[in-house]
Amino acid sequence: MRTPVGIPSSKVHPVSIDRKAAIAAYKERKSVAGIFVVRCAATGEAWVGQAPNLDTIQNRIWFSLRQGNHTCRDLQAAWNAHGETGLSFGACERLEDEESAYVRNALLKERMLHWLAELKAEAI
Repeated sequence: MRTPVGIPSSKVHPVSIDRKAAIAAYKERKSVAGIFVVRCAATGEAWVGQAPNLDTIQNRIWFSLRQGNHTCRDLQAAWNAHGETGLSFGACERLEDEESAYVRNALLKERMLHWLAELKAEAI
């Protein structure tokens, strides 16, 4: 193994096989597309959105809300007024794995319109 310049060989650790396997498994995981809802318990408001990966979308939304720069002003206002504990996140519908991204995106749009009407919600 080559040692980087300026770093003693005793300080260099080879990448473990377990870490490589974990990275490979992470890259190969299947993402589940679907429709989600964010609700405000205090006001009863609801916001519906679509995501290509339901497992990661809540983290992304909560992050932008914490930063104070979410694009949906009403959702940001609810967060500012009631905080993280005042909002809840849930999946409305998970879509089956589609072969074509075009078919998946068309289905996401169709199902989002359904849930917007069903929940009388605002789109995010």
